[in-house]
Amino acid sequence: MTAPARHLTLPVEGMTCASCTSRVERVLKQVPGVQAVAVNLATGRATLDLAPDNDPTALTEAVEGAGYAVPEAVSELAVEGMTCASCTGRVERVLKAVPGVRETSANLATGRVTVRHPAGLVPLEALEAAIREAGYEPRPVPAAATAPASPREAETLTRDLILAALLSLPVVVLDMGSHLGSHLAGRGLLPGPWSAGIQAVFATLVLFGPGRRFFACGLPGLVRGHPDMNALVALGAGAAYLYSLVATIAPGLLPVGAAHVYFEASVLIVTLILTGRSLEARARGRTGAAVARLVGLAPKTALLLRDGAETEVPAADLAVGDHVRVRPGERLPADGRVIEGRSRVDESMLTGEPMPVAKEPGDAVTGGTVNGTGALTVAVERVGADTALAQIVRMVEAAQGAKLPIQALADRVTAWFVPAVLALALVTGLAWLAFAPAPALGEALVHAVAVLIIACPCAMGLATPTSIMVGTGRAAESGVLFRSGQALQALEEVRVVAFDKTGTLTAGHPSLTDLIPAPGFDPDTVLAAAAALETRSEHPIARAIVAAAAEKALALPPVSAFAAVPGHGISGRAGGRAVAVGAARHLAGLDLSGLAPQAERLAAQGRSPLYVALDGVPAAVLAVSDPIKPGAAEAVRALTAQGLAVALVTGDDRRTAEGVARTLGIATVLAEVLPQGKRDAVQALRAQYGPVAFVGDGINDAPALAEAEIGLALGTGTDVAVESADVVLMAGDPATVAEALRLSRSVMRNIRQNLFWAFAYNVALIPVAAGLLRAVGGPSLSPVLAAGAMALSSVFVLGNALRLRSV
Repeated sequence: MTAPARHLTLPVEGMTCASCTSRVERVLKQVPGVQAVAVNLATGRATLDLAPDNDPTALTEAVEGAGYAVPEAVSELAVEGMTCASCTGRVERVLKAVPGVRETSANLATGRVTVRHPAGLVPLEALEAAIREAGYEPRPVPAAATAPASPREAETLTRDLILAALLSLPVVVLDMGSHLGSHLAGRGLLPGPWSAGIQAVFATLVLFGPGRRFFACGLPGLVRGHPDMNALVALGAGAAYLYSLVATIAPGLLPVGAAHVYFEASVLIVTLILTGRSLEARARGRTGAAVARLVGLAPKTALLLRDGAETEVPAADLAVGDHVRVRPGERLPADGRVIEGRSRVDESMLTGEPMPVAKEPGDAVTGGTVNGTGALTVAVERVGADTALAQIVRMVEAAQGAKLPIQALADRVTAWFVPAVLALALVTGLAWLAFAPAPALGEALVHAVAVLIIACPCAMGLATPTSIMVGTGRAAESGVLFRSGQALQALEEVRVVAFDKTGTLTAGHPSLTDLIPAPGFDPDTVLAAAAALETRSEHPIARAIVAAAAEKALALPPVSAFAAVPGHGISGRAGGRAVAVGAARHLAGLDLSGLAPQAERLAAQGRSPLYVALDGVPAAVLAVSDPIKPGAAEAVRALTAQGLAVALVTGDDRRTAEGVARTLGIATVLAEVLPQGKRDAVQALRAQYGPVAFVGDGINDAPALAEAEIGLALGTGTDVAVESADVVLMAGDPATVAEALRLSRSVMRNIRQNLFWAFAYNVALIPVAAGLLRAVGGPSLSPVLAAGAMALSSVFVLGNALRLRSV
């Protein structure tokens, strides 16, 4: 019976008219196996039926060949049963084999896999089927995950561990008793056959009870030719168990003197591996604690104002436009804007800054932040997945699920590692049989099993993702959001940090910084007269002068005969006096020599000097500048101390830019640069120093943020800048640039430590497990010690990653 054709809906970007739809229909009909094509311009989608055996990627190629595009979609699935790096590699390979899939990334620490594919071409069912075929179980990803290892997983492992330990205890006691009895020339706790028989019963309960998972997951993969850690444990514990069972039931089948029992090895292997996995599950839960805390910040309920009454409703039911009451000490239920009340709001969960921020009508507020002592009424503007908190959670989870370039080495090794270990275990057993004195079968079994157990690549699979999870979570708590895991590695490699000036190193709005009166003039009188005229101007400098007068609560005289000369200044009458404010050229004919030295000094400091004349007499020089942010100087000092070059790239005039650079200690200045020129400036800095990190906040910074190896955007900046960046600094403080670099270096150092110990552990202990030291009269590594060491290696890697929580 022929399988039915697949019905596909394909989004197509770039169609603008009816001729576009006709062209797309025409090229799709030419693809083999395609029938019933319909393209809709209004929805931007093509629907068609495709024969089941045809490759859907041909559809994408046809659309793109016609000059249009099929957008990429990302599917994410939780995968149960992944226990080591071999598992993640296996899942990635089977998913890449699904027609239409472009890229896959499985993460052992989160237990998830991310799949990139053309939208509409790869059904979720096909991905799930591939995962099941590989021997794992797919699960939908919850809307807001709180930890990579679910509490149920940790609880199940703990329960099985306790059961395995209780059932293993009699086996260990009887085995120790038999060894003690043989040393004392006695009979042990029980006669040999009885002791072996009881051990066999309890060992059977352990292996087919708590240990059943290893056989159920490992043996199918072994049969398919894709063994993983479960297969190594199943082979090791199973071989020891079966050998001991034969020695107990039919010892005559074994060579004389080789009928030893190793039931204690089989049960302790299972118990120790379960111990390691239980500790891993709990530790992996702690690696996701930052995301769990972020998710937990969103309140469950809100006080909805409707028809003058307050009603408590689930926060998830709020809609845009609703008005909510936020009482003192409560968390805001959604993003919005204050329409009534005044308070101070603790925004540390967003910015990492401990000082509460004053809020009054018209100010924006963010869901999840904590209201202070005042009551607020807030108009809801964003809810659910659109809130800032939800976007932060998505960014952190995306970064945590990423695969860094440094992990490529581990992936290449683990792809052949388990098959190599199986071969090495076989060679070990055969070598002991061939060269050890008879009876050697027991020794061969012990060393072969030890090799199987010691080489489980759990630590390799956990080395990178656990460090990424903890590091990005720790960064989020400090107000540093890595939009991708790759940004962690790239940021560590930068050699020069380039700053935009306005809004990044400076406040982004001018203010009056200096007013130096001429002898005989009162500064407040001069400021009031100048501010009165400036109320008629829309220039940013005018607003700064008016704001300074308002801050002093000065009374402004009435204005008449106002006139503005573009590029020069303004003039008029204020309170009956002739007033002129502007550059020196605007006051031509007046003797400015008494004030000129002060004006030149202010200009050298990067400020904009202006003269004020009253009744034709020079009365004062004042200066307006964009004030430097408090954290700017600290940022430059910290970056310079880390051995990085620091540059200033700005569109402002050179004199102002150089003044700011001198104040902050920045040696390299690229001024009067247009937005397109900022991208060229990044390229020039790269050629001179190496990889570039660019820090900006405005729309004009977007090209430079995208061009740099790493773009860092201030979270207080524009959405365009934030979307163009790899790292978002929520506090808007340039000092957090150094914090981001420090965290990046700490995470990468932690990853290298993990990878080193994971590889070194296997390289060092596999020969010991194989018995090389024993062969020359040294100690040997029993399967039980191998299982303990293997579990310890994974716990060590997780514990080392968790240290990042306190950096």
